[in-house]
Amino acid sequence: MDGVGVAPWDTAASSFSASGPAVVLTDAGGVVTAWNPDVCLLLGHSAVEIEGCRLDTLLSSDDAGVLRQVLTAQAAWAGRLTFTHRDGHPLDLALQAQPLSSVRGDPHWVLTLTRPEDLASPDRDQVLADWAFTQCPVVQVIYDTEVRFARINDAAARRFATTEKALRGRRVADVFPQPMYAAHQRHLRQVIETGKPVHYEGYYGLPGVVHERPWAHEMGPVRDEAGRVCGVIVTTYESSEQYWGRRRWSLLNEAGTRIGTTLDVAQTARELAETLAPRLADFVSVDLLDSVLRGAEPDPEQLHATLALRRVAHSSVTEGAPEAAVAVGGVSTHVLDSPYVRCLTAGRAVLTKAGEPDWDVWLAHDNLRKARVSEYGFHSALAVPLRSRGVTLGVLFLLRQLHPEHPLDRDDATLVEELAARAALSIDNALRFTREHTTALTLQRSLLPQRLAEHPAVEFASRYLPADSPAGIGGDWFDVIPLSGARVALVVGDVVGHGIQASATMGRLRAAVRTLADVDLSPDEVLTRLDDLVLRLSMESETVTDHGTESDVGATCLYATYDPVSRRCSVARAGHPSPALVREDGAVDFLDVPAGPPLGLGGLPFECGDFVLPEGSVLALFTDGLIESRRYDISAGLDTLRRALGVPEDSLESRCDNILEALLTKSPDDDVALLLARTRALGDGQVTVWDVEADPAVVAPTRGKAMRQLTEWGLDDLAFATELVVSELVTNAIRYGTDPIQLRLIRDHALIIEVTDGSNTAPHMRRARTFDEGGRGLLLVAQLTQRWGTRHTHNGKTIWAELPLTS
Repeated sequence: MDGVGVAPWDTAASSFSASGPAVVLTDAGGVVTAWNPDVCLLLGHSAVEIEGCRLDTLLSSDDAGVLRQVLTAQAAWAGRLTFTHRDGHPLDLALQAQPLSSVRGDPHWVLTLTRPEDLASPDRDQVLADWAFTQCPVVQVIYDTEVRFARINDAAARRFATTEKALRGRRVADVFPQPMYAAHQRHLRQVIETGKPVHYEGYYGLPGVVHERPWAHEMGPVRDEAGRVCGVIVTTYESSEQYWGRRRWSLLNEAGTRIGTTLDVAQTARELAETLAPRLADFVSVDLLDSVLRGAEPDPEQLHATLALRRVAHSSVTEGAPEAAVAVGGVSTHVLDSPYVRCLTAGRAVLTKAGEPDWDVWLAHDNLRKARVSEYGFHSALAVPLRSRGVTLGVLFLLRQLHPEHPLDRDDATLVEELAARAALSIDNALRFTREHTTALTLQRSLLPQRLAEHPAVEFASRYLPADSPAGIGGDWFDVIPLSGARVALVVGDVVGHGIQASATMGRLRAAVRTLADVDLSPDEVLTRLDDLVLRLSMESETVTDHGTESDVGATCLYATYDPVSRRCSVARAGHPSPALVREDGAVDFLDVPAGPPLGLGGLPFECGDFVLPEGSVLALFTDGLIESRRYDISAGLDTLRRALGVPEDSLESRCDNILEALLTKSPDDDVALLLARTRALGDGQVTVWDVEADPAVVAPTRGKAMRQLTEWGLDDLAFATELVVSELVTNAIRYGTDPIQLRLIRDHALIIEVTDGSNTAPHMRRARTFDEGGRGLLLVAQLTQRWGTRHTHNGKTIWAELPLTS
């Protein structure tokens, strides 16, 4: 205890009257925050009148300016000032002002008021300091260098529920063995060892305090005449206001980075609930209007009646949120008197607390919620509307069960309203994205093949996966298009960009490809025509939007044709990955197809690659979303695809699933289109070819050969129609075509009749008049066959017709 100066203070104090000085605690601006009873006796004002007032208002005008200068200087001061007594007479008092140092930079003042006649003793300064310490309204304790109690003031004695005599000379650990005081002792030793002040805070209970509270401790070294540390003085005060204020604003800062990280409604609502619980409340729920979730505007009348809300997310300090009256995804109804409806109709936060009339009225209509509130001891609630862009979305609801001494209040409501406004904007963005994403996906799927008919040339399986991306659905597509002569066209394409515009462009390109396929152009010619179309779309887009090159339309495409008779596959690509070929022995190769520029550049040629495919091989066509992502580059994606295709699978459907599982561990970053086609071949017994001389006399013998072939195939029921079609097509080839002429019959899903000649002139139907002798041949062909047409070859043209098999 040596060096602390306890004994001299006690001796000096005994030489004075029992009445002590008036001690006032103010903030940095001079507003009274605490006082002792002697202030009221000295100035005549009641405690209610003094609390919260500025001390300079009790001074004469001249002395009020002096006090303001003292407080501004933030240095100790002593002097005389004239105060005004409550009855109006002037009161000349001695004032000593001592700032309370604070590491956090929010100083307070201890002001001691004394009558001049009470300061006659030569030891008045020491006695005055003793009085000020003892009667200071905040807890103050002095420790020696061995961390033993040296002095405690009256406020500390009341807080510890003991006396200074009982504590003096005892160590902190001996008096308070609880773990929370170990930190207190550690900070005391830090001040003793470093000689520097320390500020720290804790949340715990003290003797005589019912509930745990936040406490702030200001520790400063006490030095002797030589400057050596001989003790530590500690000022302790309850910091609930600062504690909860900091929690509120730190929560606001955290919310800015945590809420709205995705464009998923449920995820955004969950982030909001988990940010608030347990930081600000013990249970938080986010409920949205069901109509909003469906993409419709809310009905204003719905907000003035029984309200139906769907629980999107909730969070609790208790694992599993057992106190929730509604499960996530469930719907709850709320009456007009509930906080939910009241906050929506008022358009602002609604506070309610246990014991208040509106609390009981609300719970009287909901027995389940009433039981949960009672079971878990909730004592206050806060309902905040979620609104964005003038549209009501739902309600954010908070309940607090812990800290009954600190219920949800207006400051909490102000903070939560700010958070709700931010979160509502994120939720609204997510809802808008979801609606646009759904619309684009619906449009995309409606433009993709709904059901691809089986084809004799190939067996196929396909997959389409939309992008799980904020940018939205892309423009990937695939198609299987029947061609003449039992051939088939396989197509995959990818429109640059995302969203509804990309889907609409994809639909236009797919329709154009089907139209070009009907003309039976070669793959390179199809891409050339498609390139011209994309250029025109780009010019139209610039004209409409006036955004220049930002509105350019671009796409990639791969177009392949396969002939099951010759097993020849012709492929051309425009900025698209080459297809993969899986041979019957399991070997996987990527076909060496000449590279072509993406569609929309214009002026550059496309080339075909021709391949003979073994029967039973698998051709894999895909878009770049399958082999390229943020997790790996194209080379790694192609290697993974090669390995996945090499795994033996009897079913193409299973092979598709294995490929997606190998390459996509989660939802894709970009759209994915995948088309697998296993090749088939038509045997010699299904195809017959005859060379035809350019002489009308051979028409009848040729017709006879065709009839005998039908008999061999068991298709005599098609003899009449076949005889007329063969006669007409062969006659036209002899009359209007050039050598060489061939007749080919193919028996597959239909009977296909083809006549090829060396002329490039295509026939067309005419409307024959009554007395015309010609012009009815092709009309008869069109009437007798399922479909017919013309395709150009390298050496001429082929006219074909199909007759459906009757059995």
